[in-house]
Amino acid sequence: MGEIYIHPTAEVSNQAKIGKNTKIWHQAQIREGAVIGHNCTIGKSVYIDVDVHIGDNVKIQNGVSVYKGVVIKSNVLVGPHATFTNDLFPRAFNEKWEIMGTTVKRGASIGANATIVCGVTINEYAMIGAGAVVTEDIPAHGLVMGNPARLKGFICICGQKLFLHQEKKNAISMRCKACGRIISISPEAHHIFRTLQALG
Repeated sequence: MGEIYIHPTAEVSNQAKIGKNTKIWHQAQIREGAVIGHNCTIGKSVYIDVDVHIGDNVKIQNGVSVYKGVVIKSNVLVGPHATFTNDLFPRAFNEKWEIMGTTVKRGASIGANATIVCGVTINEYAMIGAGAVVTEDIPAHGLVMGNPARLKGFICICGQKLFLHQEKKNAISMRCKACGRIISISPEAHHIFRTLQALG
């Protein structure tokens, strides 16, 4: 028990740290200083850059690029061919450039082919739709879609849509019809959602 599996075609730096029960598949590249937690799955042709930190129970599917400055917390799903950036002012000839960090918090899911523009935080249990372009912070449990990504609703821990349960001046709670959970939602996030709904 506790063995790490690395496919023979994967390139894993001996300066990377890989947790127990993690599987690294075909042609993945894990650079020096990267830290990957326990029970992770790193799919085919995934690129994990220098000093990237990834938590436990993370699934990164085929063709994903995770660049330096990105932190992925535990229980995150990153769908196939999603891409993270780390430079807001990219030029091929820049000799000096600043890495802008990105954080994906616990339990979030990122859909296939999404692009995460650097400098944002994707909060707990948020869900990013396939092909979305994320340019700003995403609230906890927020469901976003489109280019640029816009808040379309809220998602339960189980992954199903949340519905309004109770609304008070400084407290919003939403209920999942699938599992019955009651989830507290940021009043600010709910106000943004309502505003976007009104705008169509």
